[in-house]
Amino acid sequence: MTRKNLPPSARQRRLGTELRRLREQMDLSVTKAAALLGSSQPQVSSVELGRFAVSADRVRAMAHSYTCTDEALIEALAGMTGGRTRGWWEEYRDILPPDTLELAELEHHATAMRTASVIHLPGLLQTRAHAYAVISDDVPTLAPPEVEHRVSYRIKRQAVLYRENPTPLTAIIHEAALRMGFGGADAARAQLENLLDMSERQHITIRVIPFGAGTFPSSGQSIYLMAGTVPALDTVQLDSDHGAAFLDAQPQLVKYRMVLDRMEACSLEPAASRDLIRRIAEDI
Repeated sequence: MTRKNLPPSARQRRLGTELRRLREQMDLSVTKAAALLGSSQPQVSSVELGRFAVSADRVRAMAHSYTCTDEALIEALAGMTGGRTRGWWEEYRDILPPDTLELAELEHHATAMRTASVIHLPGLLQTRAHAYAVISDDVPTLAPPEVEHRVSYRIKRQAVLYRENPTPLTAIIHEAALRMGFGGADAARAQLENLLDMSERQHITIRVIPFGAGTFPSSGQSIYLMAGTVPALDTVQLDSDHGAAFLDAQPQLVKYRMVLDRMEACSLEPAASRDLIRRIAEDI
């Protein structure tokens, strides 16, 4: 696939989406916005769909024309301009589903990450053996080469935790996920030891919801929030058997921030969480 044929990246589409929201808040049609901007309707539509590269100055001009007064948001949008990020994930472009690649791009640009899971451990904290066991059990069954591609991709995503300025990660994990035992006793023990090692890193916080905590919100799904440079540019990812769903509407972001806050309130403090992980590892 050549570069010119690549679809808009998640970042390009998000910039377009935010510009469209600013236009709609002014109750402007695309035609009226084009006239206001001295542009054409196709050009405005292409920018909003992420298909047309736009400069930082042009974004500032559009935002001010739409009477946006949030300078922090305007500068954050200006910072999203330019061509697509040619990250390491592009090597998987013809191999893995598009939403999988979007996750790596969003993580690459995130200023912080919060995730909560009940059955599966967060991908950024999985060992290779754990990831292989989980991915091998996908339905429908994947061919061995595809399993290897997905495992290697998941491990490469973890680079955001090891780069010079690592991205802060808070992971809320239910005790059930710690006791699943994917891959057998040795793999499960090694996975828990990896969690303990990762939890000692300054930029990583792991909190466990113990069985005794009782009910908590969104117990049936994993939630992953990647923070943008301003809160309005946060993105939430929800996992399902049909693939990943990315949410960025403000009411959705408000809801899932509240859910994560409530789940975190149900969890143990980091030190107590490490103690519980250690006890479970010793019991395997």
